[in-house]
Amino acid sequence: MRYHSYFNTAVVLIRSYDGSLPLTHFLKQYFAEHKKHGSKDRKLIGHLCYCYYRAGHAFEDISVEERLKAALFLCSDIRKEWAILYEDNWLAGCSDDLSQRITFLKKIYPSFNPAAIFPWEKELSKGIDHQAFALSHCIQPDLFLRIRPGYSNAVKQVLEKENIVFAETIPGCLSLPNSSKVDRLLALDKEVVIQDKNSQRVGALMKRIGNNRSGKLSVWDCCAASGGKSLLAIDELGDIDLTVSDLRPSILQNLKERFQRAGVQHFRSIISDLSRPGFRISGSPFDLVICDAPCSGSGTWGRTPEQLYFFSDEKIEAYSGLQQKILSNILPHITDGGHLLYITCSVFEKENEAQVNRLLQQGGFLLVEMNLYEGYTGKADTMFAALLKKG
Repeated sequence: MRYHSYFNTAVVLIRSYDGSLPLTHFLKQYFAEHKKHGSKDRKLIGHLCYCYYRAGHAFEDISVEERLKAALFLCSDIRKEWAILYEDNWLAGCSDDLSQRITFLKKIYPSFNPAAIFPWEKELSKGIDHQAFALSHCIQPDLFLRIRPGYSNAVKQVLEKENIVFAETIPGCLSLPNSSKVDRLLALDKEVVIQDKNSQRVGALMKRIGNNRSGKLSVWDCCAASGGKSLLAIDELGDIDLTVSDLRPSILQNLKERFQRAGVQHFRSIISDLSRPGFRISGSPFDLVICDAPCSGSGTWGRTPEQLYFFSDEKIEAYSGLQQKILSNILPHITDGGHLLYITCSVFEKENEAQVNRLLQQGGFLLVEMNLYEGYTGKADTMFAALLKKG
């Protein structure tokens, strides 16, 4: 009966959730107000809710209860805890193979199209396999760690001692099961940084700049958020003259606390609205401007599937317009011969290649390298990055 109770609680939560808060915050608020739920209860109810949103825009023509049942089957092994919720034919149709579960669901729901999980095929950047990308939302991505310089052996020894399974996917990048509790074992930001594999791969573009420049680089991380790309730049480029900016004071405070843990002492932080006409910044121009631009985040929806569920078409144009404003304001603050590193965690062409092509058509910049880092086949985020040189 407990599992029926979990299911019914999840249905109530789904019906009351409107997407205005991140799902993790919404669930924390609910559980804080309902102390009766123990840790296992919270985990299983949360799992049900996340499965519901992982189904994206599929199963839109059935009830919440039926949709939750189908989504749980699609995204989970129901033969364990959840078997009590299903009829015998569902249990017989369950498989470890996702494609076989899809085949069964098509028999139950003839209109079910797995590609409908992510319905924006025409908006995708070139080279993305729509079907594979849509289905990747059914699987929770891995946790990725970036080992900071000098800590490789120590970090691996700790994980091995604690019997935590990990794999080094690229040099210095470890993948772990998403449920791994590493914050109690490792010094976050000092020894390791929690950072997706493809976000880490952007470091190779930074290294290209460092390999071709002498002297201390002036670097402006203009949409710094919590500082992940700044820490990557420090580790890839060494001693740099760093300026960070963001529109949100609370985010910059988080960055400062993170930098303190990381041992970063010398930097400048500025609260700035980069979309404001006539924007100016002291310390300009810079050798490298990192623009990890505000975007749809569509390449990361495997981690936040509620955003997939509540996303609307017009937001693509809104983000694209915001990115254009930001880019036009930061370009004058790059030295002649300096570089712009444009990054998004989006899969939409209008936020990615279209922005770069617009800059190239305007003139004044040359494309050094442009990459779409697909993560949907490796339980990682999908990222886009382009390195451009001024002059």
